Amino acid sequence: MNTLFDKIWDSHVVQIVKDGPTQLYIDRLYGHEVTTPQAFDGLRQRGLKVFRPKQNFFMPDHNIQTHDQDKPIADPVGRKQVDTLDKNCEEFGLTEFKMNTEDNGIIHVIGPEKGLSLPGMTIVCGDSHTSTHGAVGAVAFGIGTSEVEMVLASQCILQQKPKSMRINVNGKLKPGVTAKDVALYLMSQLTTSGATGYFVEYAGDVVRDMSMDGRLTLCNLSIEMGARGGFVAPDETTFEYLKGREYAPKGADWDKAVAYWKTLKSGDDAVFDKELTFNAEDIEPRITYGTNPGMGIGINGTIPTLDEIPEAERAGFEKSLKYMGFTPGEKLLGHPIDYVFLGACTNGRIEDFRAFANIVKGHHKADNVVAWLVPGSHLVAKQIKEEGLDKVLNEAGFAIRQPGCSACLAMNDDKVPAGKYSVSTSNRNFEGRQGPGSRTILASPLVAAAAAITGKITDPRTL
Repeated sequence: MNTLFDKIWDSHVVQIVKDGPTQLYIDRLYGHEVTTPQAFDGLRQRGLKVFRPKQNFFMPDHNIQTHDQDKPIADPVGRKQVDTLDKNCEEFGLTEFKMNTEDNGIIHVIGPEKGLSLPGMTIVCGDSHTSTHGAVGAVAFGIGTSEVEMVLASQCILQQKPKSMRINVNGKLKPGVTAKDVALYLMSQLTTSGATGYFVEYAGDVVRDMSMDGRLTLCNLSIEMGARGGFVAPDETTFEYLKGREYAPKGADWDKAVAYWKTLKSGDDAVFDKELTFNAEDIEPRITYGTNPGMGIGINGTIPTLDEIPEAERAGFEKSLKYMGFTPGEKLLGHPIDYVFLGACTNGRIEDFRAFANIVKGHHKADNVVAWLVPGSHLVAKQIKEEGLDKVLNEAGFAIRQPGCSACLAMNDDKVPAGKYSVSTSNRNFEGRQGPGSRTILASPLVAAAAAITGKITDPRTL
């Protein structure tokens, strides 16, 4: 054993129930408006208070509009969910980063950005993409609403301990290949269920060389391989990213924290339940062609033919292609698209906007494309202005919206119409994910930018 996952998990065990789950202590609970209402109702029904309110942070992000945020949410269901979160946080004395304040944004962007997510922590949220926070060297995973109630009441959770997996990506990424492409490549190799039951530690040359923004993207997509979560051992990149952030330790406490964080790594003798190694040279810019994130190809590749698909999977494969309007063996390079979405907890950070701006500079948005560029937080929006990226994007015909989950999922105004093709930097391409009947092609910010200025799927390396 002696893996980093074991070290963090075992240090948080309160007790192990015989022939049952582990009672695990939770350092940080995050919550948003969609998966918390019933949890608070449960506390009320049982006459309970929140056990450790200062360790829990909340914010609305799924339902909020990304324009005119000073106005009420138009959708009555979304408005009620946000209003209910406000009332619950007030009643139970909890910190909430409210809509239309500088602290608001996407919860999985805000947590690391504010230094709330720290190495060695256990972190949970009623949201599957909580795995994002693993990028700082934490054990972070999504939970259900009943489990949110459990953590609110006790700051603990009952969980079966997952198995451990290490994924090494060695070598050096080729120009134009991003962390998003690495994640999409891994999903195509493992499939969307290949890491089920495991907690994944990402390692190797490529991961060590990744910026924190890149690691956040990689860990965000762990859940799409079926993993319980994914993380990266903290290192100098982590410490440099966290230093000086609002909730990070300061002064002598910082020095003490870093000394501890430096011990958070898998031992040389660590034994994983499963270990896989991939070569960076095999990865090129990628796109998806189907209705799950594992159905992906290199941008210059072709959709598999029926002969290449196992017989048991052919019916689902054909159904997926029919929904997308594609055919087996088809090449997608040059395929016309209608929408481009840059944002989400996957790619709504400053590096993503830098990458997008780098491609579109000196070009202009295609007339046939509707583009939504949505920062993951107000800090990202501020950085965009400070770096002059807004001017580059505006000159190329793009407008920057206000922070929020936006077109990642059809819970707000930013919906892709039925039958339209969206090149999206988000994390899921399920049927109707971006709007009823919408067709989603997952890609990196570079591929999204290339599509936005050409109006079709384009290899960004050709620009």
